[in-house]
Amino acid sequence: MKQWWKEAVVYQIYTKSYYDTNGDGIGDLQGIIRKLDYIQSLGATVIWLNPIYKSPDVDNGYDISDYQNIDERYGTLSDFKELLSEVHKRGMRLIMDMVLNHTSDEHAWFQESRKSKDNPYRDFYIWRPEKNGKEPNNWGNYFYEGRGSAWEYDETTREYYLHNYSRKMPDLNWDNIELKKAMCRMMRWWLDLGVDGFRMDAINRLVKPRGLPDSPNPPTPPVGIHGYVVDRTMCANRPGIHELLHELNEEVFSRYDIMVVGETGNVNAAIAMDYVQEEREEIDMVFHFEIAKNPVLVNAVQFKEIQRRWYHVIEQHGWITQYLSNHDTPRQVSWFGDDKEYRYESATMLAALMHTHPGTVYIYQGEEIGMTNVDFPSIEYYNEKYTVGKYQTMVESGVDPETALNSLKRTSRDNDRTPMQWNSREHAGFTSGTPWMHVNPNYPEINTESEEHAEKSVLRFYRTLIAMRKEHPIMVYGTYRQILEEEEHLIIYERAYQDEKWLIICNFYGRQEKLPEVAAAAIDTPEKKLLLSNYHNVEEETLIRPYETRIYRIR
Repeated sequence: MKQWWKEAVVYQIYTKSYYDTNGDGIGDLQGIIRKLDYIQSLGATVIWLNPIYKSPDVDNGYDISDYQNIDERYGTLSDFKELLSEVHKRGMRLIMDMVLNHTSDEHAWFQESRKSKDNPYRDFYIWRPEKNGKEPNNWGNYFYEGRGSAWEYDETTREYYLHNYSRKMPDLNWDNIELKKAMCRMMRWWLDLGVDGFRMDAINRLVKPRGLPDSPNPPTPPVGIHGYVVDRTMCANRPGIHELLHELNEEVFSRYDIMVVGETGNVNAAIAMDYVQEEREEIDMVFHFEIAKNPVLVNAVQFKEIQRRWYHVIEQHGWITQYLSNHDTPRQVSWFGDDKEYRYESATMLAALMHTHPGTVYIYQGEEIGMTNVDFPSIEYYNEKYTVGKYQTMVESGVDPETALNSLKRTSRDNDRTPMQWNSREHAGFTSGTPWMHVNPNYPEINTESEEHAEKSVLRFYRTLIAMRKEHPIMVYGTYRQILEEEEHLIIYERAYQDEKWLIICNFYGRQEKLPEVAAAAIDTPEKKLLLSNYHNVEEETLIRPYETRIYRIR
């Protein structure tokens, strides 16, 4: 079934790092308004905002203290309404990040909850007494704080509360009917305001296992460069989660023409089917981490195998996402490509992979100009909680500080959170003040202004791909068939829709390859037309250069 969100090209904005208009060093909503023409020129049809709600900012806004208020660093509710109006005037849509698993400990609900055991808000959160003189169970938190426990003792009522993330982010209790009603009212409030959907943070972790049993894999003490290892499966995909999401669909999502995408750790294609099949009426699509955050994805064969499995979700009346980077991952050109010698070639090849594979496409700010990872010299340059927390536990366990930092640099989420690089002027044109986070030192060479005029422009390539997606339904609704699944270096596949067929060729590596005979035969037809390539000339069709991509129409 055709849907606008299947055809969407989503542009993700990390507001804090996008564009600052008042000189305080923090990006703001007025900054996004000023850059809407740029986003429209890119061709994006949907803007996704990371959390902009009122927050102490322990975890970059994912610790919400007021769901129905804008954080003053970003602006006001009036600014948001202006932004929403301007987005809609340009024929685009806007979705918000929605965090339902936890709040800030500064949220009014939690402040009430911790006052007494009989407070009406007590059961909005998960409280438990001690067990055998210590925490209620052996779960670890994902922030590597303190002892690594997911439980924090509160002196007022002498019980522990659960926090799978920071101790400043207590988990909500979705078994509580009043909590559920309050959350539904809050989401409907935003949708009635005109918001076009939600990206649901950690959506498959809302339901906890009955009885909160011990994990068979308790947190390990820091060992070498590995630090704490925490079991992330205990609260993922638990019985009751699908009933809850179906209820949220009935009470909220289905009442509006919106898109809902869920962030789902510990999910593969088979598990995802139960979340996104149309007839189940839960959510529209999920983000998975089998590619973007997979530390052991090392070759093209694995990439192809993952894409095959996820395409099966579409075949079974579900829908999927295509992305390689976001606010939680390294920069894709640094992780999957070559951010130095072949930055343009690998950035554009990866773009072609995402835009020509089935699913809704997500672009993270700066990806469209080939922004890269950073290489900061010391931990003082980093502020992301996972990086800093893990660094501290490693150093405390005896790891050399330089060794600890080098082991974390490549995967730190700060790689994606450095300010957007607009031009070659001071602070990359992001702010007239002091930026909240250091700008990547390569901004004089990599910025949107230079990309507008560069001979090899990642930005122009993205614009071309997005324009093609709008013009050619085959890129959205076409069937998908891989060719030479076990070919180690090249990713080759067909898309077909009605009477049209395309062949896409991508060299996943920085060395020249010879096109296999079966693929050469596929393009040896008088109807063939080269629609797009990231090299200016294609004289020898059977030689595929480093990180080269070609899109052919063969019928």
